[in-house]
Amino acid sequence: MSGDTDLIKLYSARILELASDIPYHVRLDAPGATVKKRSPLCGSTVTVDLTIENGKACAFGQDVKACALGQAAASVVGAAIIGTTPDQIVKARDELRVMLKENGPTPTPPFDGLEVLRPAVAFKNRHASILLTLEAASEAVAQLAETQSA
Repeated sequence: MSGDTDLIKLYSARILELASDIPYHVRLDAPGATVKKRSPLCGSTVTVDLTIENGKACAFGQDVKACALGQAAASVVGAAIIGTTPDQIVKARDELRVMLKENGPTPTPPFDGLEVLRPAVAFKNRHASILLTLEAASEAVAQLAETQSA
């Protein structure tokens, strides 16, 4: 029975609220980079479009086909990503991974809203879906860095 209670806590009202209101849920017409990531475990898919100008994310779009947890993560990331540096995006991905896999600290601002996903620490099969948006955004950052250095 406690497993059922934990699952109910996992899908809190806040998680469901975030999942139903994803910012930047429309793809960009001319992004600097586009990355599609898929979780082989659950089939969740996220496509991220990202443009960086003057060292900061200035345009972001995403198409999210994921569970409520993946959608909630995409919502938090979408609300925080504009104005961030490439280093902040990659750091957020790494911090989220540590939070989920090692019960580490909450990601630093502006991505600290990801704390809402802390109950998922106990559900390892959900981690990949939660990480998709930041993994895709981090890969887009790497693509943009390659393009600029070429």
